[in-house]
Amino acid sequence: MKIWCFPFLCFGEEEEDNTSISTSRNSCYFYCCNKGISVNESEEMENDDSALGFWANFQNVGGGVEGEGSGLQVNYEKSEHLLQCVNDVESKCAASGGSESQGVKVDVNLNLGLGGQPSSSSSSKIAIGRENCDYDIHKKRLKVHSFSLDWSTNFENETYFLAAEHAEVRDEDLPYSSVAGNNTKTDNDTLKMDDSEVRMDLTDDLLHMVFSFLDHIDLCRAARVCKQWRDASSHEDFWRYLNFENRVISAQQFEDMCRRYPNATAVNVYGTPDMYTLVMKAIYSLRNLEILSLGKGQLGETFFQALTDCHMLRSLTVNDATLGNGIQEIPFYHDMLRDLHIVKCRVLRVSVRCPRLETLSLKRSSMPHVVLNCPLLRELDIASCHKLSDAAIRSAAISCPLLESLDMANCSCVSDETLREIGNACLNLHILDASYCPNISLESVRLAMLTVLKLHSCEGITSASMVAIAYSSMLEVLELDNCSLLTSLSLDLPRLQNISLVHCRKFVDLNLRSSVLSSITVSNCPSLQRINITSNSLKKLVLQKQESLTTLALQCHCLQEVDLTECESLTNSICEVFSNGGGCPVLRSLVLDNCESLTAVSFCSTSLVSLSLGGCRGITSLELRCPYLEHVSLDGSDHLEHASFSPVGLRSLNLGICPKLNALHIEAPRMVTLELKGCGVLYAAFIYCPLLTSLDASFCSQLRDDFLSATTSSCPLIESLVLMSCPSVGPDGLSSLCCLPNLTYLDLSYTFLVNLQPVFDSCLYLKVLKLQACKYLSDTSLKPLYKGGALPALCELDLSYGTLCQSAIEELLAGCMHLTHVSLNGCVNMHDLDWGSHSEMSTFYGSFDSSSLEYVQPKDRLLQNLNCVGCPSIKKVVIPPTARCYHLTSLNLSLSSNLKEVDISCCNLFFLNLSNCISLEILNLDCPRLTSLFLQSCNIDEEAVEAAVLQCHMLETLDVRFCPKISQLSMVPLRAACPSLKRIFNSLAPSLF
Repeated sequence: MKIWCFPFLCFGEEEEDNTSISTSRNSCYFYCCNKGISVNESEEMENDDSALGFWANFQNVGGGVEGEGSGLQVNYEKSEHLLQCVNDVESKCAASGGSESQGVKVDVNLNLGLGGQPSSSSSSKIAIGRENCDYDIHKKRLKVHSFSLDWSTNFENETYFLAAEHAEVRDEDLPYSSVAGNNTKTDNDTLKMDDSEVRMDLTDDLLHMVFSFLDHIDLCRAARVCKQWRDASSHEDFWRYLNFENRVISAQQFEDMCRRYPNATAVNVYGTPDMYTLVMKAIYSLRNLEILSLGKGQLGETFFQALTDCHMLRSLTVNDATLGNGIQEIPFYHDMLRDLHIVKCRVLRVSVRCPRLETLSLKRSSMPHVVLNCPLLRELDIASCHKLSDAAIRSAAISCPLLESLDMANCSCVSDETLREIGNACLNLHILDASYCPNISLESVRLAMLTVLKLHSCEGITSASMVAIAYSSMLEVLELDNCSLLTSLSLDLPRLQNISLVHCRKFVDLNLRSSVLSSITVSNCPSLQRINITSNSLKKLVLQKQESLTTLALQCHCLQEVDLTECESLTNSICEVFSNGGGCPVLRSLVLDNCESLTAVSFCSTSLVSLSLGGCRGITSLELRCPYLEHVSLDGSDHLEHASFSPVGLRSLNLGICPKLNALHIEAPRMVTLELKGCGVLYAAFIYCPLLTSLDASFCSQLRDDFLSATTSSCPLIESLVLMSCPSVGPDGLSSLCCLPNLTYLDLSYTFLVNLQPVFDSCLYLKVLKLQACKYLSDTSLKPLYKGGALPALCELDLSYGTLCQSAIEELLAGCMHLTHVSLNGCVNMHDLDWGSHSEMSTFYGSFDSSSLEYVQPKDRLLQNLNCVGCPSIKKVVIPPTARCYHLTSLNLSLSSNLKEVDISCCNLFFLNLSNCISLEILNLDCPRLTSLFLQSCNIDEEAVEAAVLQCHMLETLDVRFCPKISQLSMVPLRAACPSLKRIFNSLAPSLF
């Protein structure tokens, strides 16, 4: 958290009233923002450099503080301008007859930097009547309208501090008198303020709480705001830890800090330029020093002698330093020291005699000899001390009988003999890290109290070493990564919780028994073949890419997740492990992806929820009896022939990726969606899904009427049924659709249907009917639609690529006024689409009913979308206003190569596609709401296009690419004809404007 504070003076204009001219208002805003300090500080604070002034030259090594090389930058460039403003105010006050008795109202806006802008309200707008209640007679200053400490308070609201109307405000008492006062100061100055009278009156407790989040540099910045903030930021609670790590600070500045804060308890001078001098000053000046950190330099003999005088020292850290002159023994003698860290130091010999020392770290230090006299030492870290001999390590460790933790990683000379003696001498040793120690085999080593054992990359660890490990009955954590000679592991440790076996190239057999085992990491063990695990705490098991694994035995009563991805050698027997009675009674998730040796998979589990068999190309038979199974993945299991899901809890199932499936049995009481798309050889299927609403059996060419009849009977809630390319479905199967009262979507495309009467009789509420490429339908097959009133709820009809004649299509379009979407793509028998001909006048203009002698009002077409793509015989399209196509919004006539004339008048049409109509010559459009017009590859000339778009006042997109008669120069008149155009696409410029 950083607070940047600066004062900003702004002066109001003169105000007049009936009696006198008041002095100019002086508004002083204090903001907490991110701009930095922009004016000079007060003379009082400038003279108090002993407190915090040294921070102005405080360097930040490594960044983190803005400014060029200093922790705090003060900008003096604006001083002259501000001083001139003050002089102007003084002259105005003198000219208006002001005197020292005339007060200056001060408007202080405390903005906490939460995004609000300073208020523009002036102190002159505050009612004079509030002065009586705001003015504190005893304190000679104003009371504070303090805001609530509730965080819901709007901190953008201003807090005003008002001086009395005739109170004397003296120049030298300004909060920043260095701004108001200069060398030209005279005795009759009239603009004066008292810091004790006008101030930001935050409570000390609030400031203390806020400042507790600031570091030293930010505290110094805050101290330059006002006297109250300076006093608060200098509280000794914030300066008990003097942290100068990697910073530039002079010896004099550090001495001043130690003198000001003699009760400091922690000092960090690591990386400072004159580290040795600073640390000696800290030792002699701070009698309560408890924590000392230093490094990156050389420490002389005087430092180690002076440590004994620092009686309160508890923790000492020396990092990356040279101790002594390189040929002498360095003593660390201290009676009260508890923690000593000598890290990455260069020294010949170290002697540590600290009777109360509990933690010692010599990590990465280069001493060849070490002598310890620390009877209470509990933690010893000598990792990566490559020069320490085996005898030196043994001597140091056994001299600490209470040792609990020993880190000797990367000490390559350590032997089993040393470990045996350590085990005999340090009976309380709990943690041992002997990683990267190639000479260790643990032969005859006994560490009875050991709880954590790390043996990374120990080449001497073999299966024989497990005898010593098994002796450690208290062991909880075991790490054997990269033990290349380890072939088998068999342990029965009652407290083992975590084991890691990574990159053990020769490891074959794993046998673990521990009731509290909760984590197993086995990875990249290419020879692993057998795993036997018994645990009552293990919840997740991941054994990915164990190519040789063939046998898996589990007795894990809490196991919930298992991942065996790419365990290519697993056989069908794995199914018994994860079925009821197999040792995993609460298993919920099982991943067997790319286990290519599986052929017949059968699971019977009352707990399994998720099963993944992706990429199991060898599976030909699948049987699942898992009533709570909700997710199953069969991606890539393309050789599946027989599948049974009875019962399962699936809500959706996709078997379209199984092209060889020929027999299917499904009992899924919760299933809603079923896809059999592409199961071309499926001939026997039983489906019992009472909640099924969507069934897609596209391209299931072997399914017959008996399947359809049985399915509609067992799944009465089906709403969407797709039977595209199911040629074996006939009238008997379609008649069974009467069992589906909710059926609204039916796709019979690419079938050999001749008679649609069963559909008209059974599907009374059908809304969508697709009959693409039903070439055996006669011209009268759809007559019940436009003559008999069949399927009254039908909205969408697709007759693409059919063989209906022109008259049948015209009668259909004229009689089915309720259709909203019609597709006639590729209808070769369709010629002209002329809705202005005499044959349809009665429909458009209405008719006279002779029986009732009444005129029948014509109906509006509900057609919204009409597609006639690729109709080769169509030559003319005429849709006049009398066609009453008020709802038509989209018309697609693309790829109609013989289309010559288009005359359309539709008030709501916004999309028209005439692309690749290469014969188009005439285009008349009266479509005021048309927004997109596509004329790609049309032979129409630019004059016709220009005339067509004149009536399209909302046209935004025009595509004339590859139009041979429209050049680049035509773009200008087109834009002039239609100013609303935003995008014009042509072959020379892909996007213009």
